[in-house]
Amino acid sequence: MNFKKPVSRMETGLLLIALVTAPLMGFTSPQPAAPMKGASTQKLPPPGGYKIDPAHSFAFFGARHHVVGLVRGRFDKVTGTVISAKDPAACALDVTIDVASINTQIKQRDEDLLGPAYFDVKSFPTMTYKGQGLRRISGNEWIMDGTLTMHGVSRPVPLAFTYKGAFADTPPNEPMRVAFHGTAAVKRADFNMGARDNLDELGMLTTPDVAIEIDVEADAAGSAKKD
Repeated sequence: MNFKKPVSRMETGLLLIALVTAPLMGFTSPQPAAPMKGASTQKLPPPGGYKIDPAHSFAFFGARHHVVGLVRGRFDKVTGTVISAKDPAACALDVTIDVASINTQIKQRDEDLLGPAYFDVKSFPTMTYKGQGLRRISGNEWIMDGTLTMHGVSRPVPLAFTYKGAFADTPPNEPMRVAFHGTAAVKRADFNMGARDNLDELGMLTTPDVAIEIDVEADAAGSAKKD
């Protein structure tokens, strides 16, 4: 990408190929940091409610640029709640992402993505994911069958996630802090986005072309922990 030139519509369209590095078009997902030494290795957090900490939670994204390049960015404001229960069917998730907090390091590209051709932030300022009930894949890896609402469209989207454990160094009298890493994949056309993109370059993909990757820290009892 030539950062000295104005950002083209083609470049913007390519950004929506994927929202972070799921195995789409050869993407390789970065490995999240291993749990800290001594962290809890429970398969799920202790039962109760957990409030997502926006200061330590991020929704990352990335997209191929002219097939061989890669553009990365993220949404900076993630909020919501996690409900853990003894019965996996009673576990729940409610996440909200502030679309206006998009950050690709290029202002013109961010403004284009927030415009009518893509997120249309004036009409749809947030995207949400709501789900209840878990299916275990293995160990501490799970699937939640939830609903993603983006650009005014709601569709069922399975969310794969790993419970990373509880922080072992939480100071006395502060709430338990837990961490999760999750991914999902969808087709942007299913959400009525990116119709102007150059199909000759993107190809007529029949597989999901959008992936979401989110890292979350959350505190028990709804209290925010400070660094």
